[in-house]
Amino acid sequence: MDMLPNVALAGGLAWASGIRLYATVFIAGLLGRLGFVHLPAGLEMLTHAWVLGVSGVLMLGEFLADKIPGFDSVWDAIHTFIRIPAGTLLAWGVFKDSAPGAQFAAALLGGALVSGTHLAKTGGRALINTSPEPFSNWTASAGEDISLLGGLYLMWQHPMVMLVLLGLFVLLLIWLLPKIVRGLRALWRRLQSVRSALAGPG
Repeated sequence: MDMLPNVALAGGLAWASGIRLYATVFIAGLLGRLGFVHLPAGLEMLTHAWVLGVSGVLMLGEFLADKIPGFDSVWDAIHTFIRIPAGTLLAWGVFKDSAPGAQFAAALLGGALVSGTHLAKTGGRALINTSPEPFSNWTASAGEDISLLGGLYLMWQHPMVMLVLLGLFVLLLIWLLPKIVRGLRALWRRLQSVRSALAGPG
């Protein structure tokens, strides 16, 4: 097993799942089915017709949902319970035939990356949606689409570059997540104040 390319694959799939889970599954499965990329044995199920069909339909639904301000945050909140375990499972699948220690390490790596990516996306979108115009939301969504495609390309074609970028992304998350949390807390206090004002005295 080529360790570094597989680490890049595991990390890249987990990272991408935190942004667009269904697109990640569909693109990886389709490329594997067409023979453009090699998928490890633990991910061969992604090439099955049923997986491609379901993930393709859900990919289109996610693409549309992500462009609707407000609804995208609801979609993200629901998918907290789907993206994180699925991204962890994809990372584990890369090392399915490896030693248990490597499998567990891959699951830890995948779980950390998909959780951080998902939380940054979800929190950032919630703050963006406080703006009344939809253009910032559409711009953020388009940026995520482009980042996903670029990340998947690097994951297979330039794994070392992908690993370096994932390392930089982790550093960015360490800096960014506390700011998002503070922003969400301020937003929550503002909403509570508005609700109290609307309720009035008594």
